[in-house]
Amino acid sequence: QVQLVESGGGLVQAGGSLRLSCAASGTIFSINAMGWYRQAPGKQRELVATIISGGRINYAESVKGRFTISRDNAKNTVYLEMNSLKPEDTALYYCNARFNPSLQYWGQGTQVTVSS
Repeated sequence: QVQLVESGGGLVQAGGSLRLSCAASGTIFSINAMGWYRQAPGKQRELVATIISGGRINYAESVKGRFTISRDNAKNTVYLEMNSLKPEDTALYYCNARFNPSLQYWGQGTQVTVSS
């Protein structure tokens, strides 16, 4: 079992910044990838950024150059630094930990709201 606890969401004006954190606990030594997904009202959940063991990073095209994902292995925590936020970034952001394609865990979500 893996527990993921997110923090750092909130309300920010367009152009502002937020930093999300996701602390993992439990049986985490075999996690292959950690990342962030988001879901806006009426839309499907979409990938924002992932970091795979070994360091490979993937970003959604819509956040490239604005968001940065990082991982602190000593703290079992993954971060998402979000800059130049836009109203279209408004969504519930979920932390994800994946062992393999058939085993993954989700956090409870943290709301990010960007006002215009």
